[in-house]
Amino acid sequence: MKARVIAGTTGVQVDDLSHAYDTIEVVRNVSLRVTPGEVACLLGPSGCGKTTLLRLAAGLEVVQRGTVTIGNQMVADGASGRHMAPERRRVGLMFQDYALFPHLTVFDNIAFGISDLTAERRRWVDDALERMGLADYARSYPHTLSGGQQQRCALLRALAPEPDVLLLDEPFSGLDVTRRAQVREQTLELLGEAGIATLIVSHDPEEAMFMSDRLLIMEQGEIIQQGAPAEIYLNPRDASVAGLFGPLNRIAGVIDDGHLETPLGRFYAHELATGSPAVLLIRPEGLAVVPPGAGAPATVVWARLLGRSSHLRMRVEGIGRPLEILVPGVYLPEPGTAVSLTADAAQAFVFATG
Repeated sequence: MKARVIAGTTGVQVDDLSHAYDTIEVVRNVSLRVTPGEVACLLGPSGCGKTTLLRLAAGLEVVQRGTVTIGNQMVADGASGRHMAPERRRVGLMFQDYALFPHLTVFDNIAFGISDLTAERRRWVDDALERMGLADYARSYPHTLSGGQQQRCALLRALAPEPDVLLLDEPFSGLDVTRRAQVREQTLELLGEAGIATLIVSHDPEEAMFMSDRLLIMEQGEIIQQGAPAEIYLNPRDASVAGLFGPLNRIAGVIDDGHLETPLGRFYAHELATGSPAVLLIRPEGLAVVPPGAGAPATVVWARLLGRSSHLRMRVEGIGRPLEILVPGVYLPEPGTAVSLTADAAQAFVFATG
């Protein structure tokens, strides 16, 4: 299956999109574009408007304000009332419940949206089933499949009609951790070969970073930051964005000469005014355990093995709350052990408070 990049097309583009339920605005002035061959991911907490934005693009909700363009065609316009039906938008949809047709076989589920099931398209379905490890289940029914198999079937059904845009809403949420990693990798490979614009909704930061070329961070109906996953992870615009990627240690302080002084060291404070209150946010994996005397003195409270890493809690003099630390491999010192800590400045962020 060769990549199908459509030269000169928009993929999907929304401009100044807003939407409210009753008087509650859930999407506010959102503009975004996903180009052919690109995988973009909407990441944000539950209730921030991600799924509503996806439903507006798909045509499952009528646009109240703004426009939606797919390919080179405007399919929705709040000002004029234009609303193209979902089935005419050349959009592939996949939701977290998969919504497979229980009375159709796996083959027929995938082929359902193909308007002209030619010999070539039949070969595509057969080849796709083989690639995704479903060839032996072509004549089976959805209820006989595992969650991962149903997910792959739903993805192939969305891709089969050769859409211009693929919209996926929490596509891996129903899978266990081991199966999720495998299916994500298979999905990413298939999307790369399909070469179409793909927009994924997720609240799982690891999933979003793995799947996407570009992250779109959404909060309270707005896209507040976007960029490459590494760029956003290393340069969050504020504490809420930093917190999307997992737990954070918080150390309060006051700015002095452009820096925040803490027991872990001095951290550049992004030109915050001297005397202003601030907080240092540092990820558990941004702290390293070193021999006594080589960093800030610390005492082990407890240590737990998580498998590929160890989770420790430590007290540091001058910091009221114990710090959480993640270290690779097996490291299980006894409670009360004296060590030292150093901080990776690339995983530490200073923001104003108050």
